[in-house]
Amino acid sequence: MSDSLPQQLARVHMVGIGGAGMSGLARILLARGGQVSGSDGRDGRALIDLRARGAQVRIGHDPSALDLLDGGPTVVVTTQAAIPADNIELVEARRRGVPVLYRPQVLAQLMDGYRTLLITGTHGKTSTTSMAVVALQHCGTDPSFAIGGELNESGTNAHHGSGRIFVAEADESDGSLLQYRPDVVVVTNIEADHLDFFGTEAAYVQVFDDFTGLIRPGGTLVVCLDDPGAAALAGRQTDALAQSGVRVIGYGTGRHADLAPGVPLAGRVRSITPRGTGSSAEVELTRPVVPTPVKRGMQVTLPGDHMALNALGALLGCLSVDPGAQAASVLDGIESFGGVHRRFEFRGTAGRVALYDDYAHHPTEVRAVLTAARSVVGDSGGRVIALFQPHLYSRTEEFAPEFAQALSLADEVIVADVYGAREEPRPGVTGRLISDAVTVPAVFVASVSDLPAAVADRARPGDLVLTIGAGDITMQAPPILAALES
Repeated sequence: MSDSLPQQLARVHMVGIGGAGMSGLARILLARGGQVSGSDGRDGRALIDLRARGAQVRIGHDPSALDLLDGGPTVVVTTQAAIPADNIELVEARRRGVPVLYRPQVLAQLMDGYRTLLITGTHGKTSTTSMAVVALQHCGTDPSFAIGGELNESGTNAHHGSGRIFVAEADESDGSLLQYRPDVVVVTNIEADHLDFFGTEAAYVQVFDDFTGLIRPGGTLVVCLDDPGAAALAGRQTDALAQSGVRVIGYGTGRHADLAPGVPLAGRVRSITPRGTGSSAEVELTRPVVPTPVKRGMQVTLPGDHMALNALGALLGCLSVDPGAQAASVLDGIESFGGVHRRFEFRGTAGRVALYDDYAHHPTEVRAVLTAARSVVGDSGGRVIALFQPHLYSRTEEFAPEFAQALSLADEVIVADVYGAREEPRPGVTGRLISDAVTVPAVFVASVSDLPAAVADRARPGDLVLTIGAGDITMQAPPILAALES
């Protein structure tokens, strides 16, 4: 392992530097002695932090931004999803002959020489990665990490550590995870998503097969055997991976273990019991991650069975990437995990109504977070009110019935219009496709700015209100709390 940067990364200009993944990459580059400049469409907390660390940042896009660093950039970095290929800075970089790389290509270079733990899957990547980071830190390791959300403990999404381990979230949405050569991979689950990029479910599933084939000899694949997609992946890949010296282990209750015959259930959840805004689980660890069986309780600070499974996946990932780690110490670290920004994040209470916020933007994620909200409300008599902002026109059109079914787990639902992000509107595709199909009382509002008044009209003391979505609905928390207070 070397802290020195490749010459190509000596001076980096980042287009879209304020994004979650890009700002984290910038932090690591700056910490390792690189020079960083960047541009973004709007200012924010992430950019204020990067300026304080020495980055040169410009708001707005202009070809002259490539001159912010003396001598100009040695490389320009961008993201495939958020920044169009005809961005004027990217066009200027190509005109000058400056190499243009995507974020995963740079992150792969920064991982070189480290022992790597990468977490992937359709859902749960950020939470599982974050738990693993906190657990390794608790064990005295100072891992480098790059995740898709901010750790509540440190308030950051990336860090250049002094240890030999690098933990990262491997995003499958555009196939960019195929840039990595990991030592340990945790797969939380696999089901159809991002069909706007992949076209078919088969192509989407294939990217996980291809990724597991990149695990280094002597490495480990950790799969959740409670998920049919992940279990089937293990069943398909076990023999081929064994030939390259990669072991495959599973975790969960084992309900789909028949899809992965021969894969040992190295971590088992015996029971999960709701405990306030978290849960208590009984877990058992067996070979090959521990020499003798270990049974003990595990407290999880976030609610829902899915979070308990994510915690167990993080535990096995940590024990696999750091064979010297003690299971008890890793478990203690997981129990100290304080959560991630926008993952069932408590935003405040007003008028005796509790407000939470979650990034869920797939039907399965919505179902999981509403099930978790139900466990928090329990028998108190309070209701769950879901405020949902669909993300992407393509995803809304593809999964509208599934979203409606998931949202019907709430007592009342308010659906805002689609947050298009990188997509252009599609005729007839609005949030009303979802609200009209919900089977509990539901209403459609054309703008997220209408949400505070809509909530104030419906919520009553004891209720739990949950804003859900990957768009800008999270910014409505303060006005919603103000409306509830008044």
